[in-house]
Amino acid sequence: MKTTKLLSAFALIALLFTSCYTEVIVDETPYVQPAPVTTITTNQLLNSYELWYIDINQTIGYGETPFLQIAFTVSFRNGILYANNNLVGIGSQGNGFGIEIGHYDAYNGILDTNHIIDGFDSFDVFVVDQNTIELYNIYNDTSYFLHGYNRNTFDYDYVFYDNVRYFMQEYEAWEKTYTSDYGVLNEFDNENYLQFLSGGNDNTFRSSQDVVPTNPNNLYWDYTGIYGVNDVPGNFYLKTLTLDYDYFDNEYFELNIVNDQTIELFHPDSGTLYEFRGRGYIAYYKEGQTVNKSKTSAQKKRVQRTDKKENTREADRI
Repeated sequence: MKTTKLLSAFALIALLFTSCYTEVIVDETPYVQPAPVTTITTNQLLNSYELWYIDINQTIGYGETPFLQIAFTVSFRNGILYANNNLVGIGSQGNGFGIEIGHYDAYNGILDTNHIIDGFDSFDVFVVDQNTIELYNIYNDTSYFLHGYNRNTFDYDYVFYDNVRYFMQEYEAWEKTYTSDYGVLNEFDNENYLQFLSGGNDNTFRSSQDVVPTNPNNLYWDYTGIYGVNDVPGNFYLKTLTLDYDYFDNEYFELNIVNDQTIELFHPDSGTLYEFRGRGYIAYYKEGQTVNKSKTSAQKKRVQRTDKKENTREADRI
């Protein structure tokens, strides 16, 4: 009986000690002071990159802001607004910034612009990611998306060749300056001038058989049709040009850009090589308007190729 009691007592003591035991875990990881939260002003945000490329196909909304619709890049430099509206000279014009198109003021998530021709606009500025911002125009309920780059890393050549059809529109006329000795005679031999217009989604060209040289403003345009510029698979720098003629078969060419004033058109059907030189450079400041108001080119603007869709930003702001 005594043995039983002692065993029971020891069992009780063991149980009490077991029930009261608490495991203590010591975290020896050194304490690190959290980094302070930093914020930048709207002006600092716009100045964080030298160039903002406008991805026209990301645009949301049914409106248009003219100066953003024609520009390839915009820059915000000490209150002055710059843009690369033309592909001719892009990368060199204005040290890569383009031309001065107005002034701006940036504060509290708002960007106010005063364009030389278009006047005042106001945008809400939203950060999308580390190098993308959204400019929401409160007046036309349309958002433009801009991607930030610095001049030394921006691929001006890519922008040029990705938008060659707009380059073709930047001269009043293209004058034929060379026809190769090789190649068989064909109808296009008689065409001495070409002009490429933009009228929205349709690309219109005109051709003239006037003698060389003729002032572009005095040309008689014998024919008007539709043209198309397309890529060549495997060669980003070579394009194709198709001219839709009614009175003879469509003309198909390989289009080679010699420089920003000279193009070569190789006609595979006849084996003939032509060279054309741009006459009457058009410096664009807004949609369909140039410094020289006597220019005859139609509207010039970048066309959104994606489907337009309703913008919900206004609902988000309420």
